[in-house]
Amino acid sequence: MYNIFRPLLIIFLACCIGCKNRTKVDLIVHNAVVYTADSTFRVQEAFAVKDGEFVEVGTSATILDRYESDSVVDAAGRAIYPGFYDPHSHFVGLGQMLDMADLVGTSSYQEIIQKLKAFRQQHPDRPWLIGRGWDQNDWDNKQFPDKALLDAAFPDVPVFLTRIDGHAALVNSKALRLARITSGSKVEGGLVELKGGEPTGILVDNAMGLVRMVIPRPSQEEKQAMLKNAEKACFAVGLTSVSDAGIDRPDIELIDQMHKNGSLRIRDYAMISVNPTNLDYYLPKGPYQSDRLTVRSFKIYADGALGSRGACLLKPYADAPTSGFLLTSPKELEDFISRIATSGFQANTHCIGDSANRLALNLYGKYLGGANDRRWRIEHAQVVDTSDVLKFAAYNVIPSVQPTHATSDMYWADERLGDERVKTAYAFKALMKQNGLIALGSDFPVEDINPLYGFHSAVARVDAKGVPPGGFQKENALTREEALRGMTIWAAYANFEDKKRGSIEPGKTADFVILEKDIMKVPEPELRDTRVLRTVLGGETVFRRSN
Repeated sequence: MYNIFRPLLIIFLACCIGCKNRTKVDLIVHNAVVYTADSTFRVQEAFAVKDGEFVEVGTSATILDRYESDSVVDAAGRAIYPGFYDPHSHFVGLGQMLDMADLVGTSSYQEIIQKLKAFRQQHPDRPWLIGRGWDQNDWDNKQFPDKALLDAAFPDVPVFLTRIDGHAALVNSKALRLARITSGSKVEGGLVELKGGEPTGILVDNAMGLVRMVIPRPSQEEKQAMLKNAEKACFAVGLTSVSDAGIDRPDIELIDQMHKNGSLRIRDYAMISVNPTNLDYYLPKGPYQSDRLTVRSFKIYADGALGSRGACLLKPYADAPTSGFLLTSPKELEDFISRIATSGFQANTHCIGDSANRLALNLYGKYLGGANDRRWRIEHAQVVDTSDVLKFAAYNVIPSVQPTHATSDMYWADERLGDERVKTAYAFKALMKQNGLIALGSDFPVEDINPLYGFHSAVARVDAKGVPPGGFQKENALTREEALRGMTIWAAYANFEDKKRGSIEPGKTADFVILEKDIMKVPEPELRDTRVLRTVLGGETVFRRSN
């Protein structure tokens, strides 16, 4: 007997054979140029994300055939990169700077006074007038300013203005009185500048702490607001992982608390400010790592900055009868490094001058020996004598540098160092070759937070104006692939996070950024102007350009 349902059954079975069961995921991105930054630097077209991780990366056809999602993004041929890292920055400091007078780019002392007056009108009730960002090297008169104009404009309110590099400050007489600073004030690793036997208002390196001690500290609520503002600024430029190069326990615990309650999302690599108290507290506890916070390194200061002549050099400065100075004595440095060596923590030492770099590298060698996976870092590695460069390879030390320092300092670096010694400065390519990697950061808020400025400086060795033509010491420029690795997978490696993040690969956290232009292909002058269209953290969009 003929079964009337038989034809319908055949049609149903045929349809089932022709269809596939696609895997349900949270997000699909396709029709893109995906720079994976994996070991072979593959370029793909699409990927799928589930539970905050990349599930598969491949062609658009493969991903769309195997997966389905309620959230599908057609990238329209845009370039996608792993979420950008800043392995040497000051996230807490950025939040603070966004809450103070911005003096970056001021062309004269008089312009500073004008900006301070405008800021004071907006915040008349604040007990202190705080600002940051001035650089006398940008002025016609390149000498350090004194407190005279500050005293005339603000005789009754204390003023504290940090130099762009964070290693010097200008204060007025009211601040000096509150801090009880006189011509007899001395501090190891710092300088109270005198003229005619009286303080000028310039404080270098550790001397700044004399004033900071009397400045009222912000409340917890104010700190939280600062961190949220800093996070917003970072997401807007594609940063998904930042760092705090030297903070104390209260700030570390606040960041951890905000991560846990969901009020802060950006990933932070916190370097603990080294001192006996912090060593005593953290060394027994061991490294700490959550999904968003890593605490497994100590930040050590060997010397100061080149711009304020606080960098410690092997020979005197070319433009002053000083060789700079150490912020931490050799004995203290060795004590810190020897204690860290017996722990699971990383040592990250700030070294600008060639003398400081030599001292730190020799101490590293003493306690690290040869091959190792401790991933100890030299932060800045700004002026390294040729004879010391090979020590990075000998002791497996990571150079953690900031490309924009080269293109900011190039206008006066040869004045400080002389024509021959300046050739040993900002030698990124030579440093990268030692271990086949280099970590690229910005040192914000010393420099701008935009990682594409650093990318541009690293590959073109020119500033925003294209100066100098042909590039500053172009032999130390990085390729675009090296620069991208330096701000993604190599930076993640320097932070012990390369197994989790830093590249677009299955099993890794889905942090990525979509740009309006392909920075691997566009002409160099267009790199700085390239805008972020979307920043994604763990599969969640945290920034999207509205237009």
